[in-house]
Amino acid sequence: MKKRLLALAERHGTPLFILDHPKIRKNYRIFKKSLPRVQCYYAVKANSNQEIIKTLFESGSSFDVASYNEFMQVYEYLKHFEEKEKDFFIWDKIIFSNTIKDPETLRKIKRYKPLVTYDNVDELKKISQHCETAGLVLRLKVPDTGSQVEMSSKFGAEPGEADSLIRKAFDMGLVVEGLSFHVGSQCTNFDNYTAALAITSEVFHEARKKGYSLKIVDIGGGFPVPYDKQVPRFEKLAQLINAECQRLFPEDIEIIAEPGRFIVATAATLISAIIGKARRDGKIFYYLNDGVYQTFSGVVYDHWIPNFHSFGRGKNEVCAVVGPTCDSFDKVSLSVELPGNLGIGDCLYTENIGAYSIASSTKFNGFDGARVIHIY
Repeated sequence: MKKRLLALAERHGTPLFILDHPKIRKNYRIFKKSLPRVQCYYAVKANSNQEIIKTLFESGSSFDVASYNEFMQVYEYLKHFEEKEKDFFIWDKIIFSNTIKDPETLRKIKRYKPLVTYDNVDELKKISQHCETAGLVLRLKVPDTGSQVEMSSKFGAEPGEADSLIRKAFDMGLVVEGLSFHVGSQCTNFDNYTAALAITSEVFHEARKKGYSLKIVDIGGGFPVPYDKQVPRFEKLAQLINAECQRLFPEDIEIIAEPGRFIVATAATLISAIIGKARRDGKIFYYLNDGVYQTFSGVVYDHWIPNFHSFGRGKNEVCAVVGPTCDSFDKVSLSVELPGNLGIGDCLYTENIGAYSIASSTKFNGFDGARVIHIY
């Protein structure tokens, strides 16, 4: 593996972001096999690279989009469809899961009769005014304790408000098709899912008793990626979800999910080069040609703990790894065990960096960031 990575770095230069499409397809198959009742909507925000979308589209995936631009990335592959096929795909395989949408986006997507989420009255008014053709999914606030990135402080209606929000939607002439939740990204506390499914079930059955024919339950994302051995296995979570869905919801509903990280995190490797080296207060600082403003942006936005591996050998010591910009904030990690004898021009590689990395990369200080290559 190391020889192959070094060969790629020599051929393409660094920093180099290597996307493994067979791995993407494998992760998608694992998800589908483990949760056979669940329709998989890839969360484009995790990594919006167009080639990833193409691979998943060809694999049969549905898509979770947060903006009009993400929607159009998927729509690119529908252009050759007949109008009826196109409309059905959008209705059946795309969801706007961002609960807050600007009026212009709603006006643009009105013609497609999209599935959209909401969690407050003002969003209902906006949808009613600009996109009354939409099918609605009410997002509920659920526990997200212990997740790497929490969601409940920004999104989700209190379960006690659900009845009112469903009723108001129908009073406005809109149609609520289902309920959704999100337990937080990289959820390793499986109790969050158990609690969320129980809350959703209660709201769901109360709504049906009152005559609202809800037919969709969206269990969101958060499915854990094995960044280290302490992360509980996804297959164990899948067994729990399958059992709870069987117990709590009737067979006639559609259950969907929005995995993002789970699909792409393990499908990418970054190769970066050491462009500077200094010893500060007794610690070696390795300066890379990539940092938190570029591919390591997940350290900031995603609370991701980076990993580094050396191609060279030597006595390990605790080192600092920092980025190339002139900002002192650009520190990737201050405690990485690496050989102390590495020099300028030597490379490091980082695994499992496919999610929330190049998706939130910037060009701060004029640095272009990593070149992306694809392995098919």
